[in-house]
Amino acid sequence: MAERVESGKAELEVQEDVVDPWNVVSKSATGIDYDKLITKFGSTKIDDELIKRMEKATGKHVHHLLRRGVFFSMRDMHEILTLYEQKQPFFLYTGRGPSSEAMHLGHLIPFIFTKWLQDTFDVPLVIQMTDDEKFLWKDMTIEEANRLAHENTKDIIALGFDVEKTFIFSDVEYIGSCPEFYMNMCRIQKLVTFSQAKAIFGFAPSDSIGKIAFPAIQAAPSFSSSFPKIFNGKVDVPCLIPCAIDQDPYFRMTRDVAPRMGCLKPALIHSTFFPALQGAQSKMSASDPTSSIFLTDTDEEIENKIKRYAYSGGGATIEEHKQKGGNCDTDVSYQYLTFFLEDDEKLATIKQEYSNGTLTTGKLKEELITVLQRLVGDHRRNREHVTDEMVKKFMTPRKLNFQY
Repeated sequence: MAERVESGKAELEVQEDVVDPWNVVSKSATGIDYDKLITKFGSTKIDDELIKRMEKATGKHVHHLLRRGVFFSMRDMHEILTLYEQKQPFFLYTGRGPSSEAMHLGHLIPFIFTKWLQDTFDVPLVIQMTDDEKFLWKDMTIEEANRLAHENTKDIIALGFDVEKTFIFSDVEYIGSCPEFYMNMCRIQKLVTFSQAKAIFGFAPSDSIGKIAFPAIQAAPSFSSSFPKIFNGKVDVPCLIPCAIDQDPYFRMTRDVAPRMGCLKPALIHSTFFPALQGAQSKMSASDPTSSIFLTDTDEEIENKIKRYAYSGGGATIEEHKQKGGNCDTDVSYQYLTFFLEDDEKLATIKQEYSNGTLTTGKLKEELITVLQRLVGDHRRNREHVTDEMVKKFMTPRKLNFQY
C-alpha cells in the first residue's frame, strides 16, 4: 500500500492542512484537523454506537486504538458488522510501501490493529507490498524495492500473523503470476480517465505513466476475484481495509468503479497519523533517523532519541510547568503513549498529572522509554526467528485455512 512521501510543502507556510497519499502537512501544532478531513473526504466519524455494536457482536472490548480514536473514521463498517452477525464472510486487506530497510513505529499501527481485527473476526487477510510503487516514486532500482519488500515482510510476520490465514504478496512477483489480478487492474484502468486520476491524485504533466497507472494496482486487492486460490473463484466476498486516512483517495476511486465492474465496494476504517518525534508539524521520514523510533533501534538509541528529540508540551522551566502544567495535545511523549500504552487507567492518570504539572516532562519521557524499549525489544527478538523460508511460505499464492 502506498506510503506517504513527504515533500517540500512541509517547508512552506501552510494555510490549510494538506492530506494526500504523498503529502501530510498541518498548519497547527496539534496536527491535522480530523473533523474537517472527514467532511472533506465524505467519510463517517466512528461513534459510540459503532463501538458498542462491535463489542456486542464480538463479545469483547474493542482495541485501545479504536477506543482512543486513533482509528476514527470509516466507510460501511456497519455493513461489515451485519455480515459478521449473519455469519457471512468478508476479508481484510492492508499494505505497506517498502521504501526502507527498517520500518518505524508509525508503520506498525495499521498492522497492530489489522491483527486484532483478524484475531477478533477470524477472517482471511491479504497484505500488499507495493514494491512497484516505491520503484516508480523513489530513487531506487526495482530489484532493490523488491528486496525491501521481503525485508519488511519479516517485520510484519514478527507481529504474529497466522500463516494459515494470511497472504503477503509483492506486486512485482504476484501480478505476473495471477491473470485474475491483472484483469481486474485492466478493468479499473479502463474505467478511470486521466482527468479523474489527475483530479484525485494531483498528477502533473511531468509524472511518469507508471505513476498515473499505479492507483489501479492498489485498488485491485479490494476484490476477492483478485485472489482465486484463496477464495476458490468466488467474486463477491466483501472487503474491509484498515489504513491511514491519507490512503482514502485510492479507495474513493475504487468504490466509484466497483459497481461498474459488477463488484462490491470495499469498506474502510481509517487511522490518524503517527507524529514525528519533533511534533505534528514536522516531517517523519525513513531517511531521517532522528524523526522516529525504528524497529532496529537499540534500547540506548530509543532512550537517547526520546530524551533529545521528543517534542515537549511542558513548561519552559520546572516552576512554569508546576504552575501551568503540560499540554498533552502537543506533547509527543504523551501522544506516543496513547498509541502504545494499553492500560487506560494508567494513561488517564498520566494525562491528569502531566496536565496539572505534578508529572514532569522528564518523568513522562521515562514512562515512554520503558514502554517503547519493551515493545521494540520484543519485536526485535521475534524478528530474529523469522526465516527466509517463513517469508517464502507467507508470500506463496495458496489456499488459506478457510472454506469457500
